[in-house]
Amino acid sequence: MARDAAKAAPRGGRTGGGGRDARRARDGRRARAVAPWVRTRLKAAPGLPAALGLLVLLTAFLAAAFPRSVASYEDDALRHAVDSATPDKTDLSLSASVGSTGSYEGGERAAGTAALRPAGLEPRFRKAIATLPAPVRVRTDQSSYGVRTVTQIPLRDTWLAAPEGRPPSVTLTTQSGLAAHSRLAAGRLPRAAPGSVTAATRQVEGAVTEATAKALGIKAGSVVHVVSGVRAGSGLAVRITGIVRPERPSLAYWASEPDLTSPEYFRDGIIDPRYWHAALMLPPEAGPVIPGVSPKTEEFWRLAPDTSGLTSAGLPALRSAVASAEHGPGLTALTGAVSPVLTVDSRLDTVLLDVGSLFASVTPVVSVGAFGVGTVAAVVLLMAGGLAAARRRDELALLRARGASVRGVAGRLLAESAVSAVPAAAIGCALAVVLVPGQALTPSLLGAAATAALACAVLPVRAAVAHRVPRLHEARADLARARPSRRRTVAELTALVLAVGAVVALRRRGADAAGGVDQLVSLAPVLVGLIAALMLGRLYPLPLRLAALPAARRRGATGFLSLARAGRAPAAAALPLLALLIALTTAAFGGSVLTGVTHARDDAALRAVGADAAVSAVETLPKGLARSVRAVRGVTDVAPFEQHEDLQVLDTGTDATDGQSVTLLAVDPASYARLARRTGRGAFDADTLVKKDGSADGDGPSALPAIASPGAAKRLGSAVTEVDEPGLSLQVEVAAVRTATPALFGGDFLVVDAAYLPRHADTGLLVTGASLDARQLRATVRAAGPDLEVRVRTEARASLADSPVQTGTQRVYLVAVAAGAGYAALALLLSVVQAAPERVALLARLRTLGMTRRQGRRLLILEALPQALLAALGGALVGWAAIRLLAPGLDLTPLALSDAAGAGPVRLRADPWSLLLPAVAVVVLAAGVATVQAWLSTRRGATTELRAGGPR
Repeated sequence: MARDAAKAAPRGGRTGGGGRDARRARDGRRARAVAPWVRTRLKAAPGLPAALGLLVLLTAFLAAAFPRSVASYEDDALRHAVDSATPDKTDLSLSASVGSTGSYEGGERAAGTAALRPAGLEPRFRKAIATLPAPVRVRTDQSSYGVRTVTQIPLRDTWLAAPEGRPPSVTLTTQSGLAAHSRLAAGRLPRAAPGSVTAATRQVEGAVTEATAKALGIKAGSVVHVVSGVRAGSGLAVRITGIVRPERPSLAYWASEPDLTSPEYFRDGIIDPRYWHAALMLPPEAGPVIPGVSPKTEEFWRLAPDTSGLTSAGLPALRSAVASAEHGPGLTALTGAVSPVLTVDSRLDTVLLDVGSLFASVTPVVSVGAFGVGTVAAVVLLMAGGLAAARRRDELALLRARGASVRGVAGRLLAESAVSAVPAAAIGCALAVVLVPGQALTPSLLGAAATAALACAVLPVRAAVAHRVPRLHEARADLARARPSRRRTVAELTALVLAVGAVVALRRRGADAAGGVDQLVSLAPVLVGLIAALMLGRLYPLPLRLAALPAARRRGATGFLSLARAGRAPAAAALPLLALLIALTTAAFGGSVLTGVTHARDDAALRAVGADAAVSAVETLPKGLARSVRAVRGVTDVAPFEQHEDLQVLDTGTDATDGQSVTLLAVDPASYARLARRTGRGAFDADTLVKKDGSADGDGPSALPAIASPGAAKRLGSAVTEVDEPGLSLQVEVAAVRTATPALFGGDFLVVDAAYLPRHADTGLLVTGASLDARQLRATVRAAGPDLEVRVRTEARASLADSPVQTGTQRVYLVAVAAGAGYAALALLLSVVQAAPERVALLARLRTLGMTRRQGRRLLILEALPQALLAALGGALVGWAAIRLLAPGLDLTPLALSDAAGAGPVRLRADPWSLLLPAVAVVVLAAGVATVQAWLSTRRGATTELRAGGPR
């Protein structure tokens, strides 16, 4: 190098050309010295980078899709909750009393008449919309404004319908937008010339809906007279010029007031006569006439919320804005823009509070599954990096021996990993954004970035730790020789303490932390799997070695070699075991969640209906209906019953009631007993209800044996009790106690044989048939008579999951179960691939010593099975133990039932399929992969495997 520098040095004063030549030489040497490491490695071994890129792509897709899917179903749930609620619960109702800002002299308002016309109301309507605090937005097409009476005003026309002798009453309103939200059924819309109507006007035009016209007997051209509460001796005549048909009556414009679309049948008191109450819609220009009729009049602005832009992320801000508009600074701003006596009323904050409570109860349950899948994915990425580091151990050791620095080796390995991991993570994130609806972009980017960072860092970190000191020979690293260090022992004890703390915290206070997510509690299943993996990793070589002792005495070396090698598994085998156990635990946990939800819905539907279908009547069922129902396609059995509610029971010794009532069920013992056994609700023997021949002392007739609920049995005791009601008088005694019965959802009950009841008549039918034809059943019941109700169990079950939160969470858990099983299979494959070169080389050496191909294949298969069996059995046991430990702390009621009122807590239920199926699949997959590997290795000759001098 000195000689080259001397040759390149400039001579004399000629420095230009020589200097340029020297620089070119140095640049050329520098370019040749820096070899294209990444490109060379990718060309030499493209398989591992491609596999790593595919793994990172799938993991980044899941990491990016999870927050988007959660945000998507929460957004849908928020919009669904607001849209499905009645408008009177979601609208913002702005009102200002007219009487508080003006007075009347001679029937004419002294000031503010112009404010009651559209020219005075519409600008304030626009100002109200503009003044509402963000993020509250308004649907102007469903919002309205006008003037209305606050109290009901009676009509004095005798020709109007009065079913019980009391004349109907009306609400006068000048609601805007009538033409845009209705179609004319008869006549024309009411009109009033601008400025022509005042408080002294005696006659105006008006309109009613078709339902109102039909109920009250009004036709187009009719004139109704409103009794005035302001002008004594005079009223207001309203000529009905049009009868309208509401368009989309379920939306806010019509549904904000119940009497707009159809009249209501009112009763002021229990003994007062009922009467009709309806709405008379006046033209907007007729607003000034309403204060001249009623002293309680108000201006109103009904603002329907726009749900198209609602997101779960903006829920706290939306709740704050609604509260501000009702009672805070928002109300002050609205008062200045609309009216100094403005009142803002809305129950939207209650709807939003319920949605927030639902999110807070479901999110911790979802986080448990998400933490489990995320941990398994991280472990599999660590395994992939470990596999790459193990396969390149000799290469990296040679580089270190030749003087390469740890920083330089780690930097080049980082570049190699980044070339495949970063684009794969970007593609996975892009696919999640495209395929999964949602607006949560930042969490998706963070999830994909974390996946890429972990995938890039594993290989260089593992290599730097393993080769921080150059080594000539590697010591044995199997579990038999490896002794846990003090640091590992401390780490394991720390993990044990964390696992115990997480389980105890979950059982005591549940998975939520003040409405949020407790990360430690959410990691409870993962920590349980981690502790199990650490224990199995320490213990499992011992039973294998014990099993190898009798195998050594048998003829043939295959069994002994397989058990001995399995017992000397490398210390790195703990990582695949950890991945398998956590993956199987996550799959079992997710399956138990889905099973608990399914069982809860099935049980709730059964309790609501009583059987696969139920037919009930207000009084009694028509004769022959039970026979007709039995002929319906798919019906296998019918259990008729008679129900008497709120019966007072009398003690025969005191002739006094205890103040509580029971429900008496008179049934056919044979069919009802079959139904009770099939549904599992109070199963009993039909002979229990058979009446004895005489009383206990042989004097007089015996009482009816009855099956009682615990509460009824406690009150009645063992004595004979008399039931004395109009048309029903009998004596009963408790023959058996059951906590539930099919015909009754809840409450105390007595079940007796209907054959002993005087004047027995069935009031209901409980129908059995898993595949019954609900349409034919309804047609049969409808043909039998009116006022009969049909309930079907499948329909009741479907109604229990009407929230997007429930369906979305179930989809997330299905994906979690599938992802956990997939990562378990991938962890198993990685562990097999990692040990493949050593196994193949061993088999080649043994074949040179005389081992046959058949024995070699058996050896590889038997060697792979112990770890797979251990992981499968341990995963199933750990999953079952995790479910039993965590079940008391997780309430699945909000996830299972759309209406949890009156329902008990829904707990995890161990699902045999989710426990055993993934475990069996692990064993089958391990055996299959080992079989394929053995078949491929025995196809090549031993010389081919050994000519490189060892494993490649």
